[in-house]
Amino acid sequence: MGSVARVSGPVVIAEGLENAKMFDVVRVGSLGLVGEIIRLIDRTATVQVYEDTTGVRPGDPIENTGQALSVELGPGLLKSIYDGVQRPLDVLQQNLGDFITRGFVAPALNETTRWEFTPTAAAGSKVGPGAILGTVQETPLILHKIMVPPGVEGTLESLRAGSFTIREEIGAIQGPNGRVPLFLAQKWVVRIPRPVKEKLPPGIPLITGQRVIDTFFPVAKGGPPASPAPSGRARRSRSSSSRSGPIPTSSSTWDAGSAGTR
Repeated sequence: MGSVARVSGPVVIAEGLENAKMFDVVRVGSLGLVGEIIRLIDRTATVQVYEDTTGVRPGDPIENTGQALSVELGPGLLKSIYDGVQRPLDVLQQNLGDFITRGFVAPALNETTRWEFTPTAAAGSKVGPGAILGTVQETPLILHKIMVPPGVEGTLESLRAGSFTIREEIGAIQGPNGRVPLFLAQKWVVRIPRPVKEKLPPGIPLITGQRVIDTFFPVAKGGPPASPAPSGRARRSRSSSSRSGPIPTSSSTWDAGSAGTR
């Protein structure tokens, strides 16, 4: 446990953090605001806080979680909308109303929803990172493939079919370092790129239903869109209007691209 030495807007200088490492996630102040260590000199850490630091002052406690900033990947992700630290906006609205309260903690994925898991791999087979273990029908259009987490390999000891939450074990792999349990969800450090076998060039057009976009700024499924507009209402109005176009199942591709250009 360390303490706040200085505050300058969203940047906090912390002292006395034990075993701190670059990019560790910390909790700042009595509200436990989410922050990340972006500079480390001896026992003095510079922390970027991802919430409003109003009221934080020198002497307030700051706790190092010892974990890097991560996202949780699993069933339920693709039909959720999040804030910048992967808190579901619908959960925030249900608990807090229309205004987000600082320091509020919410699980990224619903921990009580049960998903029907269908195995496609057989017990006793050799598996490695990215191998498909089975599938979950997340929505009528989205078949979610459950894969072996990166860095895990060995012999598939067991794999069960049935209805599970993301916190229930669905099987295990016997690896060089022992038994590794398997779940429907896994965590991934945001600063480490996801491994890919091959990057496929986008070649299928995404029809947004907006004539000016489809004519002058065509978008390919899986590709980044061009959205020449100032930040704010203009871009958001276009992305929201595209959701009412003739192909709603493809609107998430456009929305994700629009949000990423802010």
